[in-house]
Amino acid sequence: MVRAGKHGEYEQRFLQTNRIYVCWTGLKHDLSKLAEKPDLRELLARVYPESPKKRVSHSTGQIWPFVREMKPGDWVVTPSKIKPSVNIAEITGGYGFDPEAQESAYHHRPVKWIARDIPRSVIDQDLLYSLGAFMTICRIERNDAEKRFRKMSAAGWKATATSPLMIETSEGLETEGGVDLEQLARDQIAKMIIQKLQGHGLVTLVRAVLDAQGYTTYMSREGPDKGIDILAAPGPLGFGRPRICVQVKSSDAPVDSPTLNQLIGSMQNCHAEQGLLVSWSGFKASVDKEIPAQFFRVRLWDQDALIGEVLAHYDRLNEDLRAEFPLKRIWTVAAQDDEVAE
Repeated sequence: MVRAGKHGEYEQRFLQTNRIYVCWTGLKHDLSKLAEKPDLRELLARVYPESPKKRVSHSTGQIWPFVREMKPGDWVVTPSKIKPSVNIAEITGGYGFDPEAQESAYHHRPVKWIARDIPRSVIDQDLLYSLGAFMTICRIERNDAEKRFRKMSAAGWKATATSPLMIETSEGLETEGGVDLEQLARDQIAKMIIQKLQGHGLVTLVRAVLDAQGYTTYMSREGPDKGIDILAAPGPLGFGRPRICVQVKSSDAPVDSPTLNQLIGSMQNCHAEQGLLVSWSGFKASVDKEIPAQFFRVRLWDQDALIGEVLAHYDRLNEDLRAEFPLKRIWTVAAQDDEVAE
């Protein structure tokens, strides 16, 4: 696993340049010239003199495999921080150093992207647990991970097993930095929602969120909807503005631009000023490109956005839905990042 920055800020660089990077800032040194792992630890201690020894040790354990142990043919997973998805690549070459590159892009390896925007919802829970490690670079070995990802690829990215949540830690690099419990909880919630509310049930959930936000809503019956799943407007009778036309897609595939165009056409047919397109599996790049042009007319909710709205308005959802997927709010200690670059 190689992350594209703490907040996904380098994700487009990864995808557009067909490379993966060591994104530590300030590390402008050719690491291929280091003979042994302790040499890297000494270098990091000099470059980041204010960092605790533990952070230096953790960073050494992450960067060294990138430089020396990864090899062509290995697979790499880069979880997205922008979408509820992951990207899979195959390494095609050795470590490279470019002193003229921009900050945090000095160290790289060339890759071939095998699959992009694989929905997290189709990945088994135990694999998601491993991908939740806070480490930026680590080897995912538990639960036969590599073989199962390759099997999913051969099967068109379908889940290969149904595994219970694994909350225990195990020895190895991937758990050394802890696990992102917030992302893990969202993954659990996502799987519960799609298992219990697939298809028209997801439309019911979106309608409940809009009701909780104070809209009066109309929901189409199950079956062909002609591009209209929900109509919503403010006020007790729904005569206020804005008038919103909503379309909900629960399929495993990201939505494309024809679906967006269908929604825009439906908005015109029902005299709605604005639209909401909800896609459980996210959106293709063709839809993302339309966001600026449609900013004042259409909003897009992917899985993460919908779950965020559910959590924000959970206490105001109807009792039947809350009984369908009971949630409890908790507090936990925020994890500390162990990268020396941060």
